[in-house]
Amino acid sequence: MATARSSHRFRHSMLSLILALATMVATARAQLSPTFYASSCPAALATIKTAVSAAVVLDRRTGGSLLRLHFHDCFVQASPRFPQCHCQSIEVISVSTPRDELCVRQGCDASVLLDDTGNFTGEKSAGPNAGSLRGFGVIDAIKVLLEALCPRTVSCADILAVAARDSVVALGGPSWTVQLGRKDSTTASLSTANTDLPSPASSLSTLLAAFARKGLSSTDMVALSGAHTVGQAQCQNYRARIYNDTNINAAFAAPLRAGCPASGGGGALAPLDASTPNAFDNAYYGDLVAQRGLLHSDQELFNGGSTDGLVRSYAASPARFSSDFAAAMVRMGGIGVLTGSSGQVRRNCRRVN
Repeated sequence: MATARSSHRFRHSMLSLILALATMVATARAQLSPTFYASSCPAALATIKTAVSAAVVLDRRTGGSLLRLHFHDCFVQASPRFPQCHCQSIEVISVSTPRDELCVRQGCDASVLLDDTGNFTGEKSAGPNAGSLRGFGVIDAIKVLLEALCPRTVSCADILAVAARDSVVALGGPSWTVQLGRKDSTTASLSTANTDLPSPASSLSTLLAAFARKGLSSTDMVALSGAHTVGQAQCQNYRARIYNDTNINAAFAAPLRAGCPASGGGGALAPLDASTPNAFDNAYYGDLVAQRGLLHSDQELFNGGSTDGLVRSYAASPARFSSDFAAAMVRMGGIGVLTGSSGQVRRNCRRVN
């Protein structure tokens, strides 16, 4: 009986904790506003847009790189353990989780921008990021401009969120209203970057679970995967797909094999969307229907599973894809944000103040 009462009390405490954290999440997101800098830095959004547009004109690939930076930032939740961490988003917690592991972690907090220091190794050298994340120089340049205009006002996390939106627009994609007011983290997590970011070898079930852990639906997952309508991937990330997978268009795979040998030479690049590699559109989904997905994880979205219907819908309707993608970006941009007195506004996005 004592054991039963103890178990009941623990479960009740867990429920109370989760409800309290949910309230904090709602409060944090409520603190975000599209007009956050209207008085403190009215030229912020125009400054970011001008810089991003110029960078994309010089190199169309930069647009996809900036979009990817925002995604890789939001999906990695790095913070100290309870009780020092800030209660900003909820992780899935089992009833057997020790109290010191009941830590609520951050998300869209610019942790991906931090360089390594003597005290910790940041996220840039994580497997999904090393040698492939780009666009840091563009973010640095924007931060310099904003620090000159409005010192210690516009966070690096907000710069990433706005730059992602402006990149999509510059490449011909949809726009959306970016909620603002995020603060920057003071730490990063190499280990979490290695575990939280989906692998190009992921199965559909793995992808769905990874997005669900961030509070994102299957529709969000399929829509956000449409970001692969721009950008490129390294041979090492699609080699297994073009040599081992059977659900691949033979005419599509042949030229890829010519540039990506079965062993060695893992740095060769190929566009994620071979149809319109430099335009943000819905062609990616048509590629999947034709079994022309470059990554194994891409083709998993259309491989006889639960998301086939949505892929077909997006392939047939650019308007539906654009609408769902924009809505999913807003939701992703709210993952575990730091607001108010939590976090800081870094003067240099590469290091804490």
